[in-house]
Amino acid sequence: QVQLVESGGGVVQAGGSLRLSCAASGRTFGSYAMGWFRQAPGKDRDFVAAISASGYSTHYADSVKGRFTISRDNAKNTVYLQMNSLKPEDTALYYCATRKNLNLGSTLYDYDYWGQGTQVTVSS
Repeated sequence: QVQLVESGGGVVQAGGSLRLSCAASGRTFGSYAMGWFRQAPGKDRDFVAAISASGYSTHYADSVKGRFTISRDNAKNTVYLQMNSLKPEDTALYYCATRKNLNLGSTLYDYDYWGQGTQVTVSS
């Protein structure tokens, strides 16, 4: 059974920073790509960032490129999302997901296990 537990969400002012973490268990972490998605109220769940199993390849949504950084520590079975220069439109429930593939994916259908999400609220 794969489990993903996100943490690090909270309330921050516009321009501030947060670092999200996602701890994984139940799978050989270093063999699977990971991704972050987000969902605002009344909207679809959107891709944010992804990282390959090795960590050498990353991909970002245009809306977060240059502000967010995805990374992973395979020794700690954890993936991170560093979010800087936050904007009110970044407000959403953030989910991490794991993909049974070495290579990263950028759609919902690429991922087979999901966490419960952590709320990020950016005030103006």
